[in-house]
Amino acid sequence: MNLLAIIWLVLLVVFLIAEAACPIHLASIWFAVGALVALLCSLVGVPVWLQITLFVLVSAGLLALLWPLVRKYMNPKLVATNVDAMAGSVGIVVSPIDNVDAVGQVKVNGMEWSARSTTGEDIPAGAKVRVDRVQGVKVYVTAVEVPAEVK
Repeated sequence: MNLLAIIWLVLLVVFLIAEAACPIHLASIWFAVGALVALLCSLVGVPVWLQITLFVLVSAGLLALLWPLVRKYMNPKLVATNVDAMAGSVGIVVSPIDNVDAVGQVKVNGMEWSARSTTGEDIPAGAKVRVDRVQGVKVYVTAVEVPAEVK
């Protein structure tokens, strides 16, 4: 076994160890495959420049072609549930919202929540509001529409 074959073997082992140790799966497998191709070429006597070129092309090619597919299946889109899904929901003010006095309640998805105005403006009872975020047991809302009869 020649020196270059040993170097490719060492690189192959290093990339495989890095793959096994890395919390992000399939981070260096592309380079391990490239090193394997270069190792096999080295064993059959392919010139050094071609070994390096094949290592780069195989590694980059696998990475470019397969990474989007791998990312799609390894990181599926997370669906917001429970409280996280409330952002963007529309509710109605059941108790006037006043940030200065720290009072106000809204009813969103059938549940009453303590509420504060995101913009700081007072929002009267009966107004429709959109939930901007949930922080602890409070929802921060923005008025969507204020009924004409409420003054």
